[in-house]
Amino acid sequence: MPRLLIEQVPVLSDNYVYLIHEPDSGETAVVDPSVSGPVLEAAARLGWRITHILNTHHHGDHTGGNRDIKRATGCTIVGNRKDAGRIPDLDIGVVEGDTVRLGTATAQVFEVPGHTSGHIAFWFEDAGPAGGALFCGDTLFSIGCGRLFEGSPAQMWDSLSKLRALPPDTRVFCAHEYTQANVRFAQSVDPDNAALAARAEEVTRLRRDGRPTVPSMLREEQAANPFLRADDPALAAHVGLAGADPVSVLAEVRARKDRF
Repeated sequence: MPRLLIEQVPVLSDNYVYLIHEPDSGETAVVDPSVSGPVLEAAARLGWRITHILNTHHHGDHTGGNRDIKRATGCTIVGNRKDAGRIPDLDIGVVEGDTVRLGTATAQVFEVPGHTSGHIAFWFEDAGPAGGALFCGDTLFSIGCGRLFEGSPAQMWDSLSKLRALPPDTRVFCAHEYTQANVRFAQSVDPDNAALAARAEEVTRLRRDGRPTVPSMLREEQAANPFLRADDPALAAHVGLAGADPVSVLAEVRARKDRF
């Protein structure tokens, strides 16, 4: 079973870039490089050779380092084929159901529109003995989801449902440190959720100690993230939509988060 080594690189004000290293081959992928300098420095410090960039979507805080990293390393840039005109220096376009090889490891590609029309996620099922690893960009955050810049609530619910269905021992590597604010909002719409209360205590402790709240475990998100629970009658009732369909509930919760 492949055992991936994953390095988290904090950049800008709240972004996370990830280096994924497959030791058997020595190949290393960078996920969503906002900038190039800290990423190249981290790879050099670790002695890892960058061979790939995996872009989840086209926003500049996820692709801003593409060209400089490619120039420095000759790496291959992978992203959604539909965003070929929006992802800098894209080499390989992928779509739903495709796979991406990193040495002996394989990532499955999911199309997860909502935040952007061309958003994708990469899931390494066999990341190691502890379970899989999901790199989901700005579709799924810990206790949150991305704003609907280009997609609809129906698209986002479909996307989140795909990710929710993955094994619960999957580690969720999202692209931003938004968890503390997300928790505060989530408790306003889901005040009786014991799993959310436990996650809130954990997040407070982690941030007090200067530690990241990411990655989280998918089982935690399934239990505590209101955007993954739009089909839960209790959440629907809390937002005044008892009996409504999950798309309507998600739309209401997302609108409330946008105003929070």
